[in-house]
Amino acid sequence: MTDRSPVSLSDEDIAAVRSWVLHEDEAVIAFNKPAGLSSQGGRIQAHTLDDLLWAFARSNGKRPDLVHRLDRDTSGVILAAKTKPAAGFLGKAIQARRFKKTYLALVSAAPEPASGVIDKPLLRQEIGRESYMRAVAADTPGAQAALSRYRTLSASDDGALVELDPATGRMHQLRVHMASIGRPLAGDARYGGALTFAGRAAPRLMLHAAKLVFPHPAGGYRTVEAPLPEDFEALKAAAGL
Repeated sequence: MTDRSPVSLSDEDIAAVRSWVLHEDEAVIAFNKPAGLSSQGGRIQAHTLDDLLWAFARSNGKRPDLVHRLDRDTSGVILAAKTKPAAGFLGKAIQARRFKKTYLALVSAAPEPASGVIDKPLLRQEIGRESYMRAVAADTPGAQAALSRYRTLSASDDGALVELDPATGRMHQLRVHMASIGRPLAGDARYGGALTFAGRAAPRLMLHAAKLVFPHPAGGYRTVEAPLPEDFEALKAAAGL
């Protein structure tokens, strides 16, 4: 259970989280989460995006709630609900797989074939205090079905830019699926990704949640897009992608 007591934020914290807003209306608020910021409580004693949502607390003490998560080192679109009905609606929409998420990632070489579907169940494992996922046979006890689509957008001698679409929402799904076809994501030390890309350091997991299409509580669908962060853009340019 997430601790609901208010967190005290500095003026800098408040200015930062407000600067990440991509879309806001009466029901939802979407952010462009920077890499290196946990979505919700991790082991690291630092503010999480969840904590920073207190910057948007209303006079009645209520504040927005995240409706999904991104890995700490993944940047990009993340959505919060501003009201309890909106949170309930969006939670059901996620369970019904009505969210369409599109990610961009850098890999050391274009996948072969250049586009395809990865349908491999995943099993969660605890190693020490860390959680990992691994691709396993379908009959493995505890395995969860997982499906990802990938498409190569551009490639050069130095690497490739791929678009990834997770049809299911398992932990580390895209990272493990791409590693399972021999194309771990640049900067993803946990799953075998190289820590260099196009001759430069890949300081983090090069995965960006670029676009989210979701059903809106008020009806219809909304699309929110997040521009690439500078570190991702720089590596992409270095590889001529």
